[in-house]
Amino acid sequence: MDRNQWRMAVQRIVRSEMSIRGVKYQGLSDRLAEVGIDQTADNLRNKVNKGILGADLLLQILFVLNARALSVETIASVLDEHE
Repeated sequence: MDRNQWRMAVQRIVRSEMSIRGVKYQGLSDRLAEVGIDQTADNLRNKVNKGILGADLLLQILFVLNARALSVETIASVLDEHE
């Protein structure tokens, strides 16, 4: 696996969780602000599109989206889609 595959996995996981909940980037920004995290919608869009998020921001996003459990199987499935 190379770095780009991992970044694509981050992108797909975050986008799928947003899509399931019908949350756009402004809504994600608002949800993060409710727990004290300051990220603009544009900043989030750029980070997610590049798949470059710090571990803390990724966890914060998954938390505010009330994301499904993230398992090794889920990650492997996302990675397999790109091979």
